[in-house]
Amino acid sequence: MSLNPVLARQATAAHSVAMSLSASQPAASFVHETARDVPVAGHADVVVCGAGPAGIAAALAVARTGARTVLIEVHGCLGGIWTAGQLAWIMDVKDKPGIMAEIVAELERRGARRPRVEGGTNFAYDIEEMKLLLDELTAAAGVRVRLHTRVVAALRDSDGRLRSVITESKSGREAWTASAFVDATGDGDLSALAGCGFDLGRPGDGECQPMSLVSLVCGAAPAEIQSFIGGGLREPKERLLAELRRAGVEPSYTAPTLFHIRDDLYALMANHEYGVSALDADAIGAATTRARAEVNRIVRALRGLGGCWADFRLVATPAHIGVREGRRVHGRYTVTENDLLSGARHEDAICRVNFGIDVHSTNRAHGGAFDVANKRRSQPYDIPLRALIAKDVDGLLMAGRCISGDFIAHSSYRITGAAVTLGQAAGVAAALAARSGIAPGEVPFSEVRDALARLG
Repeated sequence: MSLNPVLARQATAAHSVAMSLSASQPAASFVHETARDVPVAGHADVVVCGAGPAGIAAALAVARTGARTVLIEVHGCLGGIWTAGQLAWIMDVKDKPGIMAEIVAELERRGARRPRVEGGTNFAYDIEEMKLLLDELTAAAGVRVRLHTRVVAALRDSDGRLRSVITESKSGREAWTASAFVDATGDGDLSALAGCGFDLGRPGDGECQPMSLVSLVCGAAPAEIQSFIGGGLREPKERLLAELRRAGVEPSYTAPTLFHIRDDLYALMANHEYGVSALDADAIGAATTRARAEVNRIVRALRGLGGCWADFRLVATPAHIGVREGRRVHGRYTVTENDLLSGARHEDAICRVNFGIDVHSTNRAHGGAFDVANKRRSQPYDIPLRALIAKDVDGLLMAGRCISGDFIAHSSYRITGAAVTLGQAAGVAAALAARSGIAPGEVPFSEVRDALARLG
């Protein structure tokens, strides 16, 4: 179909003008956003941002201390990597009293906990039961939960104290005010928005540990694949790797692991995404797409072997890829590799970490599993409350893997058993600070210790 001659001339002219504008006026690097008043959605004594293992514990600790609590989460469920990330495996729960012990006991009561070996402390769990449990715990404690909401800005007063956070959601742009805040976002998003200094990656080259897409699989009888079910054991991983190679697949993670959840349901971790920054949305998206494709290839390859794998199927990939490493926010104390090697003790200790150095190879060329740093032997060590108190911004604590530490130390305390205990302490300190109208760093540690004791 041909255009009317007049319309054709107009279209040609418009195209010429557009080309001229495009050539002479390149796209601007920025656009100006009009200033506006943001409605306050809520006020609390403490606002906790991020509802992963650390954020859940922080919110419960705040509420159980008697303070008004708001918990903000970007996903549609509580639990973070435990649920939206489908990790399905919890480590380092030894010497973790209080909320972590409570969660372990309740999962056990519900028949939703499965240790790899009888009497073992590391265990797999039913993800849907975990979601329900966390919903029930926060409701019982009186925590106000806001899901599907992302923190996008933070506002400080003239004295540099954090006073409010700004969020975006289906309800629009909203403000939340509080006397104290806990950053449990994992990647330290709130701290960065508030103006805190931070470190990222290995000193020198900036490389970060790889991300992993942990997926749910089913269709293989536990008795028939028992020798491939791993957890913390080395031999099952080696056997599973050999089986994948027999199927013609070389996984990006050469210590692939199957965690048995229940019946014929498992979690599979067989993926590494190298060279991806937790602060780069495009890179994370591309890594997620690559990982999902690899997991599908792996499952199809195993099914193609027949035998015990004949009915092996992919049930679900997670809502978000598992991120091992993001920002390490500067605090009033920095946990270091030397703390791990010497088994450091502190007067203001709030968490005993028993998990060792666990650096996954940052570069595929250096191996597909673990870094040489893992060969160094660490001792059980303390994390002090000071490592949870932001150095650069008053009114802010960190909880979980974004606390203040170096690259090697982070590889140990990032484990979720420790994250819960860190969140519990951050929540108590935040609640006490809010109650007294002082900064978290000014709360006497004796009061924090006593409040933690009252929580069990």
